[in-house]
Amino acid sequence: MNGYDDSRYRLLIESITDYAIYMLDAGGHVISWNPGAERFKGYSAGEVLGSHFSQFYTPEDRDAGRPERALAVASEAGRFEAEGWRLRKDGTRFWAHVVIDPVRRGNELVGYAKITRDLTEQRAAERALRQSEELFRILVEGVTDYAIYMLDPGGKVISWNAGAERIKGYKPDEIIGEHFSRFYRPEEVGAGAPAEALSIARATGHFEKEGWRLRSDGTRFWAHVVIDPITADDGEIIGFAKITRDITERANAQRELETAREALYQSQKMEAIGQLTGGVAHDFNNLLAAILGSLDLLRKRLPHDPRTTPLLENAIQGAERGAILTQRMLAFARKQELKLEAVDIPHLVRGMSEFIRRSIGPNVDVQMRFAEVLPRAQTDPYQLETALLNLVVNARDALPNGGEIAITADQVSVSKTEGERRAGSFVRLSVSDNGTGMPAEIAAKVTEPFFTTKGVGKGTGLGLSMVQGLAGQSGGWIEIHSEVGKGTRIDLWLPLATAEFPTAGSPVTEAIQETCKRLVVLAVDDDPLVLTNTVAMLDELGHNVLAANSGDEAMVIFQRHPEIDLVLTDEVMPGLSGSQLAERVRELRPTAAVALVSGYADLHPTPGRGLADLPRLAKPFTLAQLVGFIDELALDSHHAAH
Repeated sequence: MNGYDDSRYRLLIESITDYAIYMLDAGGHVISWNPGAERFKGYSAGEVLGSHFSQFYTPEDRDAGRPERALAVASEAGRFEAEGWRLRKDGTRFWAHVVIDPVRRGNELVGYAKITRDLTEQRAAERALRQSEELFRILVEGVTDYAIYMLDPGGKVISWNAGAERIKGYKPDEIIGEHFSRFYRPEEVGAGAPAEALSIARATGHFEKEGWRLRSDGTRFWAHVVIDPITADDGEIIGFAKITRDITERANAQRELETAREALYQSQKMEAIGQLTGGVAHDFNNLLAAILGSLDLLRKRLPHDPRTTPLLENAIQGAERGAILTQRMLAFARKQELKLEAVDIPHLVRGMSEFIRRSIGPNVDVQMRFAEVLPRAQTDPYQLETALLNLVVNARDALPNGGEIAITADQVSVSKTEGERRAGSFVRLSVSDNGTGMPAEIAAKVTEPFFTTKGVGKGTGLGLSMVQGLAGQSGGWIEIHSEVGKGTRIDLWLPLATAEFPTAGSPVTEAIQETCKRLVVLAVDDDPLVLTNTVAMLDELGHNVLAANSGDEAMVIFQRHPEIDLVLTDEVMPGLSGSQLAERVRELRPTAAVALVSGYADLHPTPGRGLADLPRLAKPFTLAQLVGFIDELALDSHHAAH
């Protein structure tokens, strides 16, 4: 190297300020010093030339002989490289990257070339990065509400946090290295759902979905899943970050809310239909009362004629069938007249067994099973017989080729109120069959009025509506369980009877007889047809009848005629209702006999006035029913007088 080259080399070395580049003699003393060395070591050339390079080491490194070992390694191996703490002139430390190369002339070692770089800032940044990564790792591993883990590009698990272990049930050594598809249900794996999730994440940069996932024990949970791709600096996908949250409780709460909303909607819809049905049935009841009463009077007054009498009987039967239809409509609307009693369900059902078997025919076997000890239920025994027969006939119709019907009853406790269900103890009367069954969408509609699965002319569509109405008025509800091809079970839930309800006895056939006592009766009804019919029937029985078409008019007549023995009044009227009229009458004459006539059950007498036990006669009624009703009133009055 000539002098020109030497000067250029020296100029290059002395212009470098980011590296300390200097020479040591064979003993380790500094024999050259560049500006870079001066900048970050703090010594000027005059201060350091001739000094031993060990002064740049920390005392502990000097005590450990590290300067000498560095020169020895460089001499023997031809190069020494390391990182460590070094000292500045002011005593502060910096993290240095050091390279020492031996300088030889021939085989003779004449010194060392030493290059030092200050890596303090870089090391601090790297340490900060490592600390951040460690904190992030601790954070991720400490999260227990979320499963946070990584997948390799093929979908195998390569990390696993505590949340993943808690939610999915796998320990890290059980799952790392396994494919994440094991969290999916078999049918989803078969359909390619795991691969599709990674494909969407890879193509769009994000995948998000909710669905069922499996735990290690095979149980299911409803999961919210997010998958994001992880890319290298060059854009290559090196894996996926996957976050899973167990939202089973939230999903259940949402489903319960939706169920409650649907139940509210159904309740409001059925209430509206019920109000309409009840109103129509009430008006129709008034018409039937007039028709049936008039026909009954005609049958009594006209002589038998083979040409006309059958027609009259046919008309009466038609009116009676109409009355049954209105009772079903009122039952659905929960406005029928019920006489709630304490009913022994097994006794009632067994008493109907022969009638039930005759009604369904020989191809169907009827089984009856009841709990050994069963408390009495609160309901109307006569309406319950009708409801039970309706359920049995429906079950028979679902068995076109014969089969089995089971009638069972047991006591069940309901822990909490949910939908129509109410907390408490109930008697559950069930009618089940092994017939054709119904799909869920049909089963949801069968209690709606006029909805029928039977052919034209084979059903009114009011049978189950009536059963539901009876259950509701009794304080219970019905439940329908059905599966296509397996059969149907309908549960009628009835509350347990309390001491205030009388015990139901055996049905008594009403005798048709003339009343033995002539009364002065005030008949009250706002419907002229019904009033005319009632007056005619009372007159036929020999009573002296006064008529009023409103509660106000009835009060005027009652005050003028102290000889009135009985006020027979309609309940639902403009102005004064029947209950309010009864209250006014008893204020004037506390011992006066008052009876209500109505097809409605929702009568509202004033509390504390003793009107809750007013005798009631359901519309429409026949002449024989009117006779029995008045005789019973007279008998009650006779006992009261004594």
